Amino acid sequence: MYLHQQNIIYRDLKPENLLINHDGHVKIADFGLSKAGLDSREVTYSFCGSTEYMPPEMIQKSGHSYGVDFYTLGALLYELVTGLPPFYSRNEEEIREAIIHEQLTFPDHVTLSP
Repeated sequence: MYLHQQNIIYRDLKPENLLINHDGHVKIADFGLSKAGLDSREVTYSFCGSTEYMPPEMIQKSGHSYGVDFYTLGALLYELVTGLPPFYSRNEEEIREAIIHEQLTFPDHVTLSP
């Protein structure tokens, strides 16, 4: 929320970019793929980030904005619960195809509240 209020899209939220300081607070690291100064109505067409966390609109190069950070947050939370990103494969093309075309599923051991 703070980054978006500062007109910054982070675009690279993943476990490797989260650090915990000595007080136990989470800090975001590596702003190399961030985009600053984008108006809330503008979109950008950059293709960047880790494939496992990319939203469909980035893969399809249809234009993305601040919503990509919500998608990557969801992918991060999914990984924290299940142990793997939502559409995991060792083949990046398979990951991209799954993100665009497959329905998200959860492992049987994950109970979803209605």
